[in-house]
Amino acid sequence: MGKRYYCDYCDRSFQDNMHNRKKHLNGVQHHRAKKAWFDQFRDSAAVLHDEQIKKPCRKFLQKGICDFGPNCRFSHMSEEDLFNLKRHMEEERQHREDFEDRIISGQSIEDWLSKREKKQAALGSKGDLKTKEDNEEDEAESDIPQQLFSIPDLPPSLLPPPAGGWRVSASSEWG
Repeated sequence: MGKRYYCDYCDRSFQDNMHNRKKHLNGVQHHRAKKAWFDQFRDSAAVLHDEQIKKPCRKFLQKGICDFGPNCRFSHMSEEDLFNLKRHMEEERQHREDFEDRIISGQSIEDWLSKREKKQAALGSKGDLKTKEDNEEDEAESDIPQQLFSIPDLPPSLLPPPAGGWRVSASSEWG
């Protein structure tokens, strides 16, 4: 049977040899699928700019379908779609500006991380002996920068710890 090559862009596999792979990678369908894949990650400003340059597709406007699909050289966006895209772009710009304002006005993440690292190094050299004053000082310095909370859809492993710290139950301890 032999090895098979799977193309993620085209969602298909074929016998893997130099001839088949070269033929596939140079094929029109592969180039279209690859372009479609990367187009989904383009920012709103680039999409809006490209769509405003294009003329509207008459066939798509009349029948609601175009034989060329995403490969059509004309725009398949209605005026409402363009308006929504502009609005989305403005929201992104506003969010970015708000985020930059918070960084400038507040403590930077790099500063917070360096202070945290110094604090942990000091605790490591001090051992487990901590006074009440140290605990109060740690709580005051452990203010997590708001920038970390504004990043959407962070995986749980990257979320900052809750205010009271992580709770560990006796049954889940190792040992």
